[in-house]
Amino acid sequence: MNRLQAITNHLQPASASVLASPAKAAGHAMLLAPSSSLARSSSSSSSSTGLVSKALTYAQIGSPSKVLSVKTIAVRPHGPTQVLLKILAAPVNPADVNIIQGTYPVKPTFEDGVQVGGNEGVCEVVSVGASVTDLKPGDWVIPLGREFGTWQTYATSESSQLLKLNNVQGVPAVLAATISVNPPTAYRMIKDFAKLQPGDVILQNSANSGVGQAVIQLARAWGYKTVNVIRDRPNVEELVKQLTELGADMVITEEQVRLPETAKRIAALGPPPKLGLNGVGGKSATNLARLLGDHAYFITYGGMSKEPVTLPTSLYIFKDLRCQGFWMNKWYLTHTLADRQAILSDLFDLVRAGKFKEPIADVLSISQRPDAELVTAVSGSLDGFLKGKPIFVP
Repeated sequence: MNRLQAITNHLQPASASVLASPAKAAGHAMLLAPSSSLARSSSSSSSSTGLVSKALTYAQIGSPSKVLSVKTIAVRPHGPTQVLLKILAAPVNPADVNIIQGTYPVKPTFEDGVQVGGNEGVCEVVSVGASVTDLKPGDWVIPLGREFGTWQTYATSESSQLLKLNNVQGVPAVLAATISVNPPTAYRMIKDFAKLQPGDVILQNSANSGVGQAVIQLARAWGYKTVNVIRDRPNVEELVKQLTELGADMVITEEQVRLPETAKRIAALGPPPKLGLNGVGGKSATNLARLLGDHAYFITYGGMSKEPVTLPTSLYIFKDLRCQGFWMNKWYLTHTLADRQAILSDLFDLVRAGKFKEPIADVLSISQRPDAELVTAVSGSLDGFLKGKPIFVP
């Protein structure tokens, strides 16, 4: 068993009696939890539960290395409509960093003057308020909205701001923590645009990202083939091996995309590609789009290069290329909770069948790692070549 497996196995649901053992607040800085409903404690009570939550916080927008700091928050008792939560795992996503930087459409509100970072994660219910009937201790839940403040160890939340995860048996906490953003994005982009048939080919850049890894696994499970573009790096052979083990049919570097033999290899995989998925922009997007077949869909869901998507006019005229954008947040706003649960149910079924795994991760304990290391994990998450997605655990 590797280290990640050991951690995620340890984070399977525990009894509420274990989680409810309070840590004493004496000696810790007392900080009122910030704006998100997850991190905020009941304003109707000033007493303490005895629990303290270690959290990554910021009080203004800016570079994470400059504005993020680690604080200790006193967790107040939950109100009648609230629940007390233990955060089991929470990832660092590019959007989280962009929110801190102030460059994302969702802006921090800084209620109480401070914000806990993180928008995605999985929590275990420790105790519930008297009026809460849909949740119980031991349930796993995920946030329904942004600015939730998942980079901490304990918190309270209105029960209405949480979505219960059904049938999580056999699902590791690290995977559950990353289930609401990247895998559904991959799921919907594959399902909602091109009318794919078994054996069809999907092209994508940013193939080692959370979305990219999900695309590879879902395509394999549903009978499609994938051509996966990554940036060249010192350990490129190791990354190619990891993605191939996930189910990638072909992995190439950005430098190899325009080579004549690349087009021949793609043609040998199956029919001309009907779907291209762009998470990068710039030249990477241009080169990827050139490889698509007639009437293909080119879907942009990210812009890691911070460069515009520029495509030749000929692709529109002679290939009838259809270009669209996709944002999972907007999809959630126009669909029901039942629709969301249906996606999660499909994904969890694939997990239990051994066809979907957690992303390649760098797991960091908020309680045990030095504060500076936690901040660096966030500030460096968009730089260079990471060994895995940073994921915070208690």
